[in-house]
Amino acid sequence: MDWGLLILALILVESGGDNSAVGDRGHAIGCLQIHRCVVEDVNRIYKMNFRYPRDALNRQKSVEICMLYLKHYGLDYERRTKKPATAEVLARIWNGGPNGAKPQAAPTR
Repeated sequence: MDWGLLILALILVESGGDNSAVGDRGHAIGCLQIHRCVVEDVNRIYKMNFRYPRDALNRQKSVEICMLYLKHYGLDYERRTKKPATAEVLARIWNGGPNGAKPQAAPTR
């Protein structure tokens, strides 16, 4: 896994590289569009002390938050599915949360 390339792609998709971007009606901030719950989750899992919104607006810290989050939930995905957490899977987790990689039901007509 090329983590640098994955993170760069996420930054470009999420904010176009804008460290001060605000989206999702003010709930997602920074270059990776981090929500408060992501920071709280990383702090709980890793016993860290990241601060929202400050650290979500800091590119270096937001990248660290993202990588920790994706490593944890990527391993969780691999344990549950017995499949590798590919870049696509990790991007889906980042976009949709811990269960974001689960296939969605087919739309009904």
